[in-house]
Amino acid sequence: MDFLTDTNNLLILVVAVMSGVMLLFPNLSKRGGNLISANEVVQQINQRQAILIDIRKAESYKAGHIPQARNIPAEDLITKTEKIAKDKPIIVVCDTGRNAQRSVADLRKQGFTDVSVLEGGLVAWAQAGLPTKKS
Repeated sequence: MDFLTDTNNLLILVVAVMSGVMLLFPNLSKRGGNLISANEVVQQINQRQAILIDIRKAESYKAGHIPQARNIPAEDLITKTEKIAKDKPIIVVCDTGRNAQRSVADLRKQGFTDVSVLEGGLVAWAQAGLPTKKS
């Protein structure tokens, strides 16, 4: 009890707890994907050979997708990404961007470090006037 009543010890305890919290925040922010706009996606493709992964079901993908995107449905991410280069940026695409956020953690667990989400998904891509393709 004397430990907590001493002002110096209490100050040290607060500093230690705050330091731990500050170290934790960078890791927490990596769980969600970085959101990037459709125009930033185009730049990533052109400048860094980014890989687009469309996590929607095959039927949705066939109805319309970004021309360079690979279709790997979210439920298959863990088993079907072994051939994807880990040294290139990965951009995850879905209809609106919400479902893609969930898939980022799966990709990071597999060793992908540069993972982003197309903000607004395929809807935002089309609104930006960028091309889509049907399969």
